[in-house]
Amino acid sequence: MARTIQSLERAAAALRLLAGGERRLGLSEIASTLGLAKGTTHGLIRTLQQEGFVEQDEATGKYTLGAELLRLGNSYLDVHELRARALVWTDDLARSSGESVYLGVLHQQGVLIVHHVFRPDDSRQVLEVGAMQPLHSTALGKVLSAYDPVAHSEAADGRREAFTEATRTGLGEFEKLLDLTRARGWSADVEETWEGLASIAAPIHDRRRMPVGAVGITGAVERVCEDAEGEVHAVRARLVAAVRDCARAVSRDLGAGRF
Repeated sequence: MARTIQSLERAAAALRLLAGGERRLGLSEIASTLGLAKGTTHGLIRTLQQEGFVEQDEATGKYTLGAELLRLGNSYLDVHELRARALVWTDDLARSSGESVYLGVLHQQGVLIVHHVFRPDDSRQVLEVGAMQPLHSTALGKVLSAYDPVAHSEAADGRREAFTEATRTGLGEFEKLLDLTRARGWSADVEETWEGLASIAAPIHDRRRMPVGAVGITGAVERVCEDAEGEVHAVRARLVAAVRDCARAVSRDLGAGRF
C-alpha cells in the first residue's frame, strides 16, 4: 500500500473540521479536536492561511474557511463546458443587440475572456479570446467582483488604475458600485475602461447558485446609451434586458433553475 503524506492528511482534517459548522474555531479547539500539539497545529493553520484556504478573524483570533476554497470548488465546472453552454445564447445576444458579446471568468487578478462573438456587421474586428480585462472598471469585472468573494478580494486589495477620467478608483466608490450591481443584477461600464465604448454585463450561476462567469456586450457609447450627448449616460433598457436574459439562459443550462 502506498504511503500517505502525514502533513497533507492533517491539512485535510483541519479543513474538514472548519467546514463542519458555521462557528469559527480557535487554535486550541482545532488542536484538541485533531489530537495535535498546539505548535504543530499553529504551523499547519498558518500555512493554510498563507495559501488562502483559511482566514483569521481579527477581532476574535479564530479561524474559518478562506475564499480560495471557493475558487477550487468552482473548478469542477470546466471553462470549456461554460463556453459550450453559452454558444447558442451568446450568438442570439449578438444578433438581438447588434453588439460584440464577451464571456469572461475570473483569472488571477482580472477577467479572462473565454468566448467572443463578433458584432454582426461588416466592420473589421479582432478576436479577443484569451485577453484580460480589469476587475474594477469593466462591466464583466464589476459583476464578478460583486458576486464572487475571491474576485471581490482581488479587486478591493489590488491596484485600481485610472484608464479614463470616468474610472472610479476609490475603494468606497467601488464598494458602492458593487452594492448597486447586486441590487439590480447587472453592471455597466460607460467609458470607464475605454473612451467611446460602453458595456453591460450580468452574472452566470451554476446549479449551486455559485457565480462561475459573466456575459456582456460592448459597443459604441452612442449605441449602448440612451443619450451620448448628456452628462449622465443611461444604458438602454432593452440591452440590459437582453444581457440579463442571456445570463439567465446560460445559468439555467448549467442547472441553476429559475431566478
